[in-house]
Amino acid sequence: MASEQAPAVEMPATTFSKYTKRVMLKNILLRSDGGVALIGQRVVIGGWVKSSLEIKKQPVTPPQPPSTAPQVVSPKDVTCYEVLQSRIPLLRSIMKVFGGGEYPVTEKLDVVVQKAQIPSVSILRVSDGSCVPSLQVLVDSALATPRQIMPTGTCVLIEGILQQPSVQGKHVVELQAEKIIYLGLVDESNYPLSKKRLPLESLRDCSHFRPRTTTVASIMRIHNALTWATHTFFQEHGFLHVQVPIITSTDSEGFSEKFIVTTLLSKGKKDDQISSIENDGISIESIRASIKEKSKKVEELSRTNSNKEALIAAEQDLKKTNELVSQLETRQKGKSGVTIETRKFDFSKDFFARQTYLTVCGRLHLESQACALGNVYSFGPRFQADKSESKKSLAETWMVDVEMAFSELEDAMDCANDFLKFVCKRIVEGCMEDLQFFLQRIDKAVMERLQFALSSSFERISYAKAIEVLRQVSGKRFHNKIEFGVSLTEEHESYLVDELYKKPVIIYNHPKGLKPFYVRLNDDGKTAATFNVILPKVGTVVRGSQSEERFNVLSSRMKELGLQKQQHEWYLDLRRHGSAKTSGFSLMIEPLVLYATGLNDVKDAVPFPRSFRRANN
Repeated sequence: MASEQAPAVEMPATTFSKYTKRVMLKNILLRSDGGVALIGQRVVIGGWVKSSLEIKKQPVTPPQPPSTAPQVVSPKDVTCYEVLQSRIPLLRSIMKVFGGGEYPVTEKLDVVVQKAQIPSVSILRVSDGSCVPSLQVLVDSALATPRQIMPTGTCVLIEGILQQPSVQGKHVVELQAEKIIYLGLVDESNYPLSKKRLPLESLRDCSHFRPRTTTVASIMRIHNALTWATHTFFQEHGFLHVQVPIITSTDSEGFSEKFIVTTLLSKGKKDDQISSIENDGISIESIRASIKEKSKKVEELSRTNSNKEALIAAEQDLKKTNELVSQLETRQKGKSGVTIETRKFDFSKDFFARQTYLTVCGRLHLESQACALGNVYSFGPRFQADKSESKKSLAETWMVDVEMAFSELEDAMDCANDFLKFVCKRIVEGCMEDLQFFLQRIDKAVMERLQFALSSSFERISYAKAIEVLRQVSGKRFHNKIEFGVSLTEEHESYLVDELYKKPVIIYNHPKGLKPFYVRLNDDGKTAATFNVILPKVGTVVRGSQSEERFNVLSSRMKELGLQKQQHEWYLDLRRHGSAKTSGFSLMIEPLVLYATGLNDVKDAVPFPRSFRRANN
């Protein structure tokens, strides 16, 4: 009878990234055991060095075997080096006899014999952006020199064996490198990120590198989780995701600052070039000096006649520079140059043959989709030319627009309420490692705020009620006047949420003058069917409304606000042909990132912030 063999115990396998053939660090470090069960496995990891330390190896002298031969006792042991050093005069004499000349012989061999480098081990903290913790990696100097691999920001792709840490500390597993597959070197003198913790304000000037910091990497993972949760919520509730145009000929809000899209500026390129030169403080004298240099170059190319293409290009460059000087001289004499601000545009000659803008909000276009498809949502960039340097203001933001057919204001408020609770729950369940980081480093109330939104019911009050409540506040003086018809400020919203109700608040039925033209007028003729959702710390995150489905009321409202009927003719068509009641809301994703992370400025919540006077790359 054959003996029964015990089943082989297989070591748990790591999960490889299918398209890069490496193991993401989160699959090692975020395991419940921290990766201990993976010890002994061979893996390939890739990432960037966050910090490093070099440890010199102590030279080991092998023990000498005991000798049985009789030892000759000498007054002094003589090394080979000393023997060679003593023979230098003899060597010089031999070279004179055979060479017949004087040959310099180095008196000391120290210059010739190079000192051997002491072997060392580079201990690296490597991060790949998949999680907060980093992996400790040990690289022997025989694989890569410390000067190459240790600088912060160095990119590495390393194959090695996971093992127990050689030194006990916070790491429960480390990687012993056996092969350097790829090494991306760093210019230390110009690399903007240092080992020290840089303030977020400084990192905005190098937004192309800042995701390599732990803080910004965590922000991006939170942002990703919010995006994923947004799509999940609406897909699970039967909404269709549709795209709305970024370029539009419709003034969707009626009173917001917009970016104009035009190609007509290229026709005034020379004037703009002159303005740019003047603004940069470049003098005519410096341009004349460059003309002399360009003229010399043309003369040189003409004499040699070796490169006709270069000669033609140089002649054209010289001609343009001469024209530029002439225009600058004329402009300085008359000061009558045409500027961008005063130039009159004929938009019929523009690319789209009409005036167009970057879209501020997608709800008008989304409504046309809702009137055919039912419940729809869009998620994309929106633009507002608000010349504000506020910490809550961005020129380019990502917005969720929602529109539902056959629904009214209450339905939209319910949807917004459920959506916010859903995304907060997803953040708590899926981003605990990042939330713990923000709790320790940024804001100790992060978890409390998220749980606060999850557990509490949102208070619903009318705008009139909010004004009445704020007027009755005693013992506190608000900086801004409180009266019907004015917008509630951050100070008012903060008091309602943090001090009075101590929960998220939905304020509805605002004065019609504070809201866009397309919102439905209430029966009182003064207010509109609108709502704002206010959260602690960040203020208003959702703005919603029921749309005006009555053709005559909508037309009157547009006329009252002085809007161009021709520009909105397509929107009026929705009322002429099969109009339906619709409601919806818009939500900027960046304030939600602030809410979940404890950050104070939305410019830190996006990869490449665009704001007033700021667009670095």
